Amino acid sequence: MTVRADDRTRLHVGVTGSGPDVVVLSGGPGCVHYLEHDDIAPRGMRAWYPEPRGVGRSGGGPHTLEQAVADLEAVRRFAGVDSWVVLGHSWGADLAVRYALDHPGRVRSVVGVAGHGLHKDRTWSRTYEALKHTEPEIAIDWDPGVYRSLSDSFVEWIHSDDLFRRLADCRVPMTIVAAEHDIRPSWPLRQLAALVEHGVYVEVPGVPHDLWSTHPEVWVDVVTKACAGDAS
Repeated sequence: MTVRADDRTRLHVGVTGSGPDVVVLSGGPGCVHYLEHDDIAPRGMRAWYPEPRGVGRSGGGPHTLEQAVADLEAVRRFAGVDSWVVLGHSWGADLAVRYALDHPGRVRSVVGVAGHGLHKDRTWSRTYEALKHTEPEIAIDWDPGVYRSLSDSFVEWIHSDDLFRRLADCRVPMTIVAAEHDIRPSWPLRQLAALVEHGVYVEVPGVPHDLWSTHPEVWVDVVTKACAGDAS
């Protein structure tokens, strides 16, 4: 379906299933919505898949984190949902945290899978750069301009004076999921889970960063349980 953002930009939104509502955020930033597939949707839930503005089937162009959050709110209002679970993969997990901080009353819980974490750390980046050639290659369309604008906005946000205070004060439950074989160091995810009051850290054994593609059955099991509040 098509949803009009606050500035009238057309946003593509997929929807599948029935049950409690969950909004699913893909990574990048600036990637098309690679998670919009019925066979990897959380089971027993109604899943919403907003494609970021400026990529794929959505209109618009480069934008900030603030605009990304506003677009999610436009989709929520269109859906007639009072509050929902926010499930994000990779950079989508970081966007999910930002959304929960800005609109805690609209987020029942956050499930962040294989996120980057709220940092810009050289040692983390060196590890990633040294190992990225070992990752399975998965072709995903993306927009460089949207990537740059959201990346810049992300860095500006993580440098804000009150970020850690807001995280520590946040009451939204957060399940932070790491993939055992992700080349991205997991320490920022462990820190995030320890910082928020209702944070839980979970590591999924034997899977890489893009487990939604390489191990779809594991992905479905993990996200279904986490979205339902089962962090085991």
